[in-house]
Amino acid sequence: MKMDPALALTLLRFGEYESDDDSYEVLDLTEYARRHHWWNRVFGHSSGPMVEKYSVATQIVMGGVTGWCAGFLFQKVGKLAATAVGGGFLLLQIASHSGYVQIDWKRVEKDVNKAKRQIKKRANKAAPEINNIIEEATEFVKQNIVISSGFVGGFLLGLAS
Repeated sequence: MKMDPALALTLLRFGEYESDDDSYEVLDLTEYARRHHWWNRVFGHSSGPMVEKYSVATQIVMGGVTGWCAGFLFQKVGKLAATAVGGGFLLLQIASHSGYVQIDWKRVEKDVNKAKRQIKKRANKAAPEINNIIEEATEFVKQNIVISSGFVGGFLLGLAS
């Protein structure tokens, strides 16, 4: 008899299930966490904001290092993207000026106006989702202010390097 492992765990906990099939072992996580203290430290009561887990110095260093890495990568990828986009525009301008490309400006204007209307419609629909994401990010920053400030400082240093 095959049964969902989560259901089997629940029934086993309340003593209502005996397995005829020994093809898998049901693990009671609460008992496992009691016997293995590392499991309890990683996933138990100490899960929550970073404030409860690490010292202030550790939080600042962790935030600073991750921020610096993110800022450095952001800087490199940004330069690469700007170079690619700028080079593409330059090549299109040269091709247009040389006569290789003819641009229908009326059609471009019509397509741009159509895109503007679609963006306005989608922006009005996406506003509640964006507000929810902003609220969640704000709550995270409030709960983890030390590591967040370390991240921002590291990010700015990574952009500058």
